[in-house]
Amino acid sequence: MKNTLNATHLVKTYGPVRALNDVSITVESGSSVAIMGPSGSGKSTLLHALSGILRPDSGTVNLGPIDVTGLSDTERSKLRRDRFGFVFQDGQLVDELTAAENVAFPLLLNGWKRGRALKEAEHWLKRLGLDGMGNRKPGEMSGGQAQRVAIARALVHKPSVVFADEPTGALDQATGHEVMQILTTVCQMSGASLIVVTHDLEVAKWCNRLVEIRDAIIHDDRKLGVGR
Repeated sequence: MKNTLNATHLVKTYGPVRALNDVSITVESGSSVAIMGPSGSGKSTLLHALSGILRPDSGTVNLGPIDVTGLSDTERSKLRRDRFGFVFQDGQLVDELTAAENVAFPLLLNGWKRGRALKEAEHWLKRLGLDGMGNRKPGEMSGGQAQRVAIARALVHKPSVVFADEPTGALDQATGHEVMQILTTVCQMSGASLIVVTHDLEVAKWCNRLVEIRDAIIHDDRKLGVGR
């Protein structure tokens, strides 16, 4: 399918340390995958390689027919802007911008007029239970609310794949579960694939597949039923 993400024989080293050692993985369009592993196992490096943030030393990453690893730095940046969404542990929202402006930011980068982009941002905030909070800045919101803003920002431009790096790491357990329920549900409804890096098995269980990576290789790859 055109949005299937396929990585083959990925190798990445940092000096004497091999972060990925011949790793291959396919993420089908619309599926959700949790990547787990101890610190230093290679899980974040794998996410960065899959998302085009870094280029592996060898191996290929394809999004449908697009050879991600063969793109220039500028072309990979455009691909990330157009086709990928990102949710990080601390949200990485811009403190000086309102919630609506943060969500609208990807659309503005893609050439949308400000009024139209803000209207679309408000729609997404309402969809994620933040109706009426568009004028609040990140510092005026709870951690869970800020992560919902980050999710809205990741999905507002209708990406093919959403990458979430420890999206609940800064949240308490109850809020983290609430965020994962929203993230998995909205990705499923929008048709986006979801790739989550986490150290928490309870977070991973919100996905329908678990990939465990240890010592730079995939140690286990199994289904988790249909998620929560």
